[in-house]
Amino acid sequence: MSRQQQSDEILLIGRIRQREQAALGELYDRYARVMYSLAFKILGSVEEAEEVVLDVFSQAWKNADCYDATRSRVDAWLFLMTRSRALDRLRKRQRQSKVVEVATATAKTVTSQTLKTPEEDLLISERREMITAAMVKLPQEQRQVIELAYFQGLSQAAIAQRTGMKLGTVKTRIRLGLSKLRGLLEEAGGMQQTRRRRDKGVHFLDNG
Repeated sequence: MSRQQQSDEILLIGRIRQREQAALGELYDRYARVMYSLAFKILGSVEEAEEVVLDVFSQAWKNADCYDATRSRVDAWLFLMTRSRALDRLRKRQRQSKVVEVATATAKTVTSQTLKTPEEDLLISERREMITAAMVKLPQEQRQVIELAYFQGLSQAAIAQRTGMKLGTVKTRIRLGLSKLRGLLEEAGGMQQTRRRRDKGVHFLDNG
């Protein structure tokens, strides 16, 4: 980068400090694509990479006063924020994945060790049916990775190797699939509770 380009970008930051949105637009046009490539390389997700870029430019708009031209160039400042935001998201995703894995393992252990009453057998059977019905509603690519992870016990790396997908893609699809599955199960659970209350009401009237 030439000295003239560096000077131009320092002036852009100065204009952003003055709340000139056009200056932010110019900066976006210069670096958004490269920043997106960096974020995508780390996260392997189009959606999350785009969100990182928007987050960084939002931060640049709010914190332009924090930029110090004596410490770094404008492009280095933006790339550092991009890398930091992307890694934060990656670490958060990994923590969420570990929590789900531990919760799933714990649930399996508790289920296998607990003596079940007929009522518990019925609840477990209903829950299994709810999960099966919800899984069918997932997009095929999300259902595939969840089945491999939680029904066949494959690690995310093993899923990536078997399917030929990138590890980041596997992680993103599991995350999105679990989120959608959770919503479907909550919806199904609410409908099931409503049906039970209705059935109890009918049973009460029959015995009245």
